[in-house]
Amino acid sequence: MTQEFMLETRGLTKEFRGFTAVDSVDLKVQKGHVHALIGPNGAGKTTVFNLLTKFLPPTRGEILYRGKAITGLKANQIAQQGLVRSFQISAVFANMTAMENVRVALQRPMGTSFHFWKSERSLDHLNDRAIELLEEVGLAEYADVLTVEMPYGRKRALEVATTLAMDPVMMLLDEPTQGMGAEDVDRIVELVRRVAKGRTVLMVEHNLSVVSRLCDRITVLARGSVLSEGNYQQVSQDPLVREAYMGTDVDEEASA
Repeated sequence: MTQEFMLETRGLTKEFRGFTAVDSVDLKVQKGHVHALIGPNGAGKTTVFNLLTKFLPPTRGEILYRGKAITGLKANQIAQQGLVRSFQISAVFANMTAMENVRVALQRPMGTSFHFWKSERSLDHLNDRAIELLEEVGLAEYADVLTVEMPYGRKRALEVATTLAMDPVMMLLDEPTQGMGAEDVDRIVELVRRVAKGRTVLMVEHNLSVVSRLCDRITVLARGSVLSEGNYQQVSQDPLVREAYMGTDVDEEASA
């Protein structure tokens, strides 16, 4: 049976004034999988994300989404096709409530996200869907709480809710557990596992414990190139990966 790839890159390359940040990366993300992009600092992970979502133009190479070339499309055109990076649309407003943030995100597909002069009642029809999304990420009790007053981990969950408001087919998550304590990490892991059902997820993540618990397949970058790829067991036993992490015991870090 032929595997169906939701996202694929062929020879993806990005150069900055002679420095090659991403070097001929071939990436294949299978439909329905949670796929991790990992690597030491400076490996090129964020640059790859910026290329995929057209925040940066590639120097060379091709990007395919659902079998069609999207290399020449703009960031908003890619998002409209269901390929959504969390921070693209999740810049939450600190002085708005969780409910208000989700309602603003829900307006984006309608093309009314900047109609702030309209009566608040004109958004009432979005309330039911906003509550559904808050419930999906475990934030129903925070509906009327100002974002600035929410704990850090719950703010990140709110970002996921605003991402879901775009009805993504594929989500790109950039270090969803960064800066979190163990309790918040566990909560976000369960949240990602829940929202990944019926979707495809590509995530950059430093926490190898999170990767080992969530991801079906892992691509390891080092110095802009693909160093290794496989499931967690395969990647964690690769001596090149261990060397790239400068002696880190990958298994110990995953169990930490």
